[in-house]
Amino acid sequence: MAMTKNATLLFQLSAGREALPVPGAGVTLTSRETGRRVSFVTDLSGRTPPIPVCAPPRWESLDPNFEGVPYSLYDARVEAEGYIPVTVRGIQVFPGEGSVVPLSLDPQPMGRDRSEEEVFDIPENGLLTTPQRQPEGPDPQDDIPQGRVLTNVYIPRYITVHLGAPSNASAQNVTVDFAYYIKNVASSEIYPTWPENAIRANIYAQISFALNRIFTEWYPSRGYSFNITNHTGYDQYYVPGRNIFTNIGRIVDEIFTTYIRRPGALNPLFAEYCNGTTVSCDGLSQWGTVSLAQQGYTPLSILRRFYGSVELVQASQVRNIESSYPGSSLSLGSRGAAVQTIQRQLSRIRRNYPAIPALDIDGIFGSGTRAAVMAFQRIFNLTQDGIVGRGTWNRISNIYVAVTRLAELDGENEPLPDVRPSNLLRQGDRGETVRLAQYFLRVISNYYNSVRPIAVDGIFGSGTKNAVIDFQRRFGLSPDGIIGPATWNSLYNVFMGIANTSGLVVPYPGTLLREGSRGDNVQLMQEYLRTIGTRYPIPWLAIDGIFGPATRDAVLAFQRLAGIAADGIIGRNTWDRIVATRLLI
Repeated sequence: MAMTKNATLLFQLSAGREALPVPGAGVTLTSRETGRRVSFVTDLSGRTPPIPVCAPPRWESLDPNFEGVPYSLYDARVEAEGYIPVTVRGIQVFPGEGSVVPLSLDPQPMGRDRSEEEVFDIPENGLLTTPQRQPEGPDPQDDIPQGRVLTNVYIPRYITVHLGAPSNASAQNVTVDFAYYIKNVASSEIYPTWPENAIRANIYAQISFALNRIFTEWYPSRGYSFNITNHTGYDQYYVPGRNIFTNIGRIVDEIFTTYIRRPGALNPLFAEYCNGTTVSCDGLSQWGTVSLAQQGYTPLSILRRFYGSVELVQASQVRNIESSYPGSSLSLGSRGAAVQTIQRQLSRIRRNYPAIPALDIDGIFGSGTRAAVMAFQRIFNLTQDGIVGRGTWNRISNIYVAVTRLAELDGENEPLPDVRPSNLLRQGDRGETVRLAQYFLRVISNYYNSVRPIAVDGIFGSGTKNAVIDFQRRFGLSPDGIIGPATWNSLYNVFMGIANTSGLVVPYPGTLLREGSRGDNVQLMQEYLRTIGTRYPIPWLAIDGIFGPATRDAVLAFQRLAGIAADGIIGRNTWDRIVATRLLI
């Protein structure tokens, strides 16, 4: 195979659902073809530079009769202090195209084996996989699907994907950003070298298929706790850990709120599709879209060739997104409330992504706003034109929601308990201990996409039970949805791993810690004082959860260094100062 260095690959590492970049991470990339290795370190935005990589000739991915694999393969190893290492095998590279490996790193739980790692094996592109799905769903020609349906069409903030066949109860669920889900599916099912109108037509079908599953509540109405599967015999080809092609990501950011429907209908079309070569179906032929696009067909005219009378519709609501696109691009000279919204959101995002320059929030799109927009576009792999079109608007809104939601977790002010619960917590229970468990789960869900987000209301309902099961599956516990001692210990350790790694503020528990105190809060303060002692003259102390004379001496030493009342007791002021000092180290 003739290979030339005509593509690029970069890694973008984050935590907290893109709310926090992971700088200083080591990335080692290895070519499957040559064995050559290159290593990089991520910058303040959690990115490597674009890495030139080799790929085969372009024609191979444009010929439906080509029998080989039209892309090259790479493996990668990612390591960052405080996070679980990640190995990705089978990264796909196409000629002339850039791609991004957007990895969400999981914080290392407190007390867990440091040898643990996460491994993603990327299977071959869906066009090469047979048999493809024979999906079960409403008749594609029906105006209104049968069964339980919602009353309006909305774009969800997240979609929960079951990583297996619906009946595979042991398979894990992951809850991911909807736009990312579509980027992943499109990158897994089609080739980025195709004509843009073919890519757009396929993405519209993928969006509509997923929204139809959500609109009809297809799986929840059958007793399942997920929205869709990644099994190609039933649904779409979502592949955890895979790379996203830059042009596909750009298109999805622009159009992920648009879906197909029949004129006069409410529901998104059940947009069945197949590759059109090894598998035929009544819906869209993926390879057929290529020849039509090459003939000059628009995305809508391509869709009408396969689905008949359809239209493209913009969803009226994007859940959890603060405001909708104003309808026209914002650029130098623009003024008004929409400009001020973008300025305010970029200013907040900048606190997490300091590579974005400071800007005034004055409703005037000047050179400072343009510079901030271009920096954002560079960080998030958008066209760097300094113009806020639909794609950039949507991406800014999504990242703004991510960073503000993460900040709200600190604002929950859920104190850690003095002692662990003495009874099992299960569905039907209520109270402050349930509320604390929900808070742990909510924080954890923001860093581990295998745990779905939930409300913190003190009521142990079905949503909390499903989140507990998610957590138990992720951390190797019996998935019974009940919080017993083992699950509580694991919840605590994972939460504290997040606090130690990502800078989450741990609120004061509300009671004084002094000589004779025992428990998790004492152990936490001992760990923090031991860490602070690596930089400052704090006496060494054992980490045993018992507030003895050595702990009192360490507290006294810290209080004297901090210039606060030295009584050897940890009250609110001493607690907050210890936590703040630990986060600076």
